[in-house]
Amino acid sequence: MPTVQTVYLGDLRTQATHLQSGTTIITDAPTDNNGKGEAFSPTDLVAGALGSCMMTIMGIVARRDEIDLTGSQMEITKIMSAEPPRKIAKIEVKLSMVTATEISDTDKAKLERAAYTCPVALSLHPDIEQAVTFEWNVAVER
Repeated sequence: MPTVQTVYLGDLRTQATHLQSGTTIITDAPTDNNGKGEAFSPTDLVAGALGSCMMTIMGIVARRDEIDLTGSQMEITKIMSAEPPRKIAKIEVKLSMVTATEISDTDKAKLERAAYTCPVALSLHPDIEQAVTFEWNVAVER
């Protein structure tokens, strides 16, 4: 059974529907590639998928080990290649991790390892540099 159904809406825009949930995502070509940039571009979704996957896998490990990561955040920067062919050259992921209580260096290492081995990270082409940094116990209002 298909996972996603995508329809081209014209004017460099698509609508993808997640068939199990019915949730939709609109994409637009970016302004630096003939688009309006009014929505995520397909390559933005790749970068966002990497960050979301990392946090989700960390969340699975954290829940199993009773570590609360609620309020943790990330900033993701996608960098396109300067030379043809047009492709993602680098994705920078900065994770600002918040925990309810102090956690050990062993737990931090376990969570970081989980992020690096998420399915999206392992699925991206090895030519795409994944620059990942972690900050632990950053003060973020909960």
